[in-house]
Amino acid sequence: MNKRQKKTPVDYRGFSLRKLNEPRFSHVKLLGGWIFYFAMYFITENLIPASSCHPIHCALDDIIPFNEFFVIFYVGWYLLVFCSLAYTFFYDIPKFRKMQIYIIVTQVIAMACYVLYPSRQDLRPLVFERDNVLTALMAFIYSFDTSTGVCPSLHVGYSLGILSVALKDRELAAGWKIALGVTVFLICCAVCFVKQHSALDVLWALPMCLVAELITYGKDYWLPRLRRAQKKTV
Repeated sequence: MNKRQKKTPVDYRGFSLRKLNEPRFSHVKLLGGWIFYFAMYFITENLIPASSCHPIHCALDDIIPFNEFFVIFYVGWYLLVFCSLAYTFFYDIPKFRKMQIYIIVTQVIAMACYVLYPSRQDLRPLVFERDNVLTALMAFIYSFDTSTGVCPSLHVGYSLGILSVALKDRELAAGWKIALGVTVFLICCAVCFVKQHSALDVLWALPMCLVAELITYGKDYWLPRLRRAQKKTV
């Protein structure tokens, strides 16, 4: 049995802003997507009042109870995004490109939705039934993360993007793919159980992710497979 080769870190010691257009460093420009995102986040959070936002709600939201245990997965999302981008940035540039393009597409679509159809949710509990570390952490998150700009959910969008890249990685063991799939599923559930999102926010993230998937992988992944499938049916 052949052992997997250990990946060699990308050498950034010769990097400078003047070399951004060089092929070996051009992927660094994709980080500029985060500048757009944070700028738009500031605009939508500060210039669009909650009174102008449309409440997002469905019957399923009333069935899903608040459960502070899911804050572990909600917060774990930040670690997932950071570690996934950092690892691919330093060890796998092609996958970093795909992951970042996917994320940028979801950011653009979500921000367009937040501006054209401002949304909010009114699902947060007024009082926690239990007093523990997890509810204290959730209260802290509520204090700085407003309930506006919620549909579609970027928590779901980023998570599915990272999972999409991982599932197409032939070098990644099946066990890791399964573990990541379960983690992403729990993150998608967590946004509802900690009352940061309506179930509709999760639902509307799916067509957003479909567009991101087609833009990121349509030409060099799905189209060749579609052509092979058509040839087999002829």
